[in-house]
Amino acid sequence: MFETESMDAVFRALAHGGRRKILDLVSAKPGCRVGDVCTHFEMSRIGVLKHINLLEAANLLISEREGRERRLYFNVVPIQTIYERWTTEYSGLWAGRLTRLKYEVESTRNDSANPNTLRDRSHRDTRDNQEQDQ
Repeated sequence: MFETESMDAVFRALAHGGRRKILDLVSAKPGCRVGDVCTHFEMSRIGVLKHINLLEAANLLISEREGRERRLYFNVVPIQTIYERWTTEYSGLWAGRLTRLKYEVESTRNDSANPNTLRDRSHRDTRDNQEQDQ
């Protein structure tokens, strides 16, 4: 399981617009150098490096030394882990509901010529909603 401290570090890292911009730049050009990233900001190289180091601490950036240069790579795993924590459980629920809605809409189109069918369906929907509220 993804540790709370790791998750907090990811959220802290993503909370700053400049760091999100760094991730966008590195994602668009994997293996770019730190100097390449610095050219997109109106702050000192030291300031950009502080943001890069925070992103590395959150495991969102991976850097490789190549002589005097550092190459940067975006690591999507922490974001994917957070995404899956909250969405996997609910995706099945919503997929089922959307499928039922699709079939309801399609059957309504087919039954629209018969006013009794619409009245019966409306009564059934009201009853279903009352049961869900309980």
